Amino acid sequence: MAKIAFILLCHKDPDAIIKQAQSLTAVGDYISIHFDARAKPEAYRKIRNALDDNPNVTFAHKRIKCGWGEWSLVEATIYAVQSAVEAFPRATHFYMLSGDCMAIKSAEYAHEFLDRRDCDYVESFDYFQSDWIKTGWKEERLIYRHWFNERTQKRRFYAMFEIQKRLGLTREIPQDIEVMIGSQWWCLRRRTIEWILDFIKQRRDVMRFFATTWIPDETFFQTLVRHLVPEHEIQSRTLTFLMFTDYGLPVTFYNDHYDLLLSQDFLFARKISPEALQLKERLGSLYSAKGVNFQISNEGRSLYKFLTGKGRIGRRFAPRFWETESTLGRERELLIVVCKKWHVAKRLVSRIRQQTNVPCIEYLFNEEQTDLPDMGGIQSTLGKRHRHRRSLMRMLFDYFDSDRMVVCMDPGNLDLLEDFCRDRATTRLLEVNCTFTDDYLIGHAMRVGLAGERTPQETLERLLPTIRNDIVHESDRIRDAEFENHLRIREEDSIEVNAAALASFLSIAPEQALEIARTDHLFAD
Repeated sequence: MAKIAFILLCHKDPDAIIKQAQSLTAVGDYISIHFDARAKPEAYRKIRNALDDNPNVTFAHKRIKCGWGEWSLVEATIYAVQSAVEAFPRATHFYMLSGDCMAIKSAEYAHEFLDRRDCDYVESFDYFQSDWIKTGWKEERLIYRHWFNERTQKRRFYAMFEIQKRLGLTREIPQDIEVMIGSQWWCLRRRTIEWILDFIKQRRDVMRFFATTWIPDETFFQTLVRHLVPEHEIQSRTLTFLMFTDYGLPVTFYNDHYDLLLSQDFLFARKISPEALQLKERLGSLYSAKGVNFQISNEGRSLYKFLTGKGRIGRRFAPRFWETESTLGRERELLIVVCKKWHVAKRLVSRIRQQTNVPCIEYLFNEEQTDLPDMGGIQSTLGKRHRHRRSLMRMLFDYFDSDRMVVCMDPGNLDLLEDFCRDRATTRLLEVNCTFTDDYLIGHAMRVGLAGERTPQETLERLLPTIRNDIVHESDRIRDAEFENHLRIREEDSIEVNAAALASFLSIAPEQALEIARTDHLFAD
């Protein structure tokens, strides 16, 4: 059975560290603590006095001052790992934690989880080929030497970088090393840890290289694991649930996140707010609990993205010149069906196609698999379709050899609607308003990743009003835009009323529009 030795790097809040150590060791697991040498001596003494008598607690054999982005973080980790290996011969796994981490599963669950697969859990992506680094330096982290702290010694840090760059003082990466990158929150088997410690003793050249790289805690262990362990024994993921904002800052969890955290497919989470006392108390008692049934739904990241995105409805970048200066053509008519229930819109345009022979294209800006002709690659991904939207539409008009075309769009695509409605072509909108039952909204939440099969009912009940309000908000924004030629059909309206709107939208005879409005089960789920 798995027994975990936690490697804890921390620098503040001695009371929280003591509670964390007591909670994790109460079930028979171990912990090795490195408390930053920059911290106040009395804080360290308080931790030692409280935990020295606990046989499942040890301390790094050497304390050093740590700084963000420095080699010191890796060095402190190595010292804590060395002490743990020596003190806890029965430990099977070594799990990296910070003082801001807390368990979101019980020890019983964690041990069973680790026993299922004989592997290491560490994010480990190709440094140069992956997009793990979103912005900023990439190769500069490695090929130049970094002796100073970027945050506390900024002028020296960048002055040394500029000198090396000007003089061409780059260096080679050790030839047999393929640098990898990923989260520093890993869980490694004992055998892997022992291999790493042996490697450290034998390869001083690799140690010297990483010691002057920038942010090596994201590359050192990740690279060594890939270098030493067969690929099939590595799971390239972290077992610690963490998220980042658009600005690269860690998301902080509060008291009302308890149910969300427990439903994620992770063993720990960070960062827990220091003020979230109720959350800390509940999670603190969770690790030693027995017989807890965890319903894993794992929608945390997509749910966070959905909820935080509600306040950012402006366009972040200006339209590209080929979009603003080009046009679909004055003589053309673009007919846009806007509907949140995609299957209803598809049912409607299928009937329009049968009755009018007007080319109809379903959700080409929302569904990758939409059936489109080959347009030289411009249609191959959703990203390309959005970037080259007007070019794509012109090519589709040409392909179908038609001056009229019907397309479906989601109400959330307001930027597309605004763009096309500004065009010199004639653009008409048909908004299809449907009713939304709770069952439909739950299914919608599952389809878009906001919930899963095992999402607790209480979570769904709290989520449904937000989704419903979001749908209403999208419709309100379309109306507020005051588009010309904006028509609506509604589920609660009569067939005759909807037929009149369809006749205006499609410029067809009332009898033909009535046939379309009578489509069997048009609004059915």
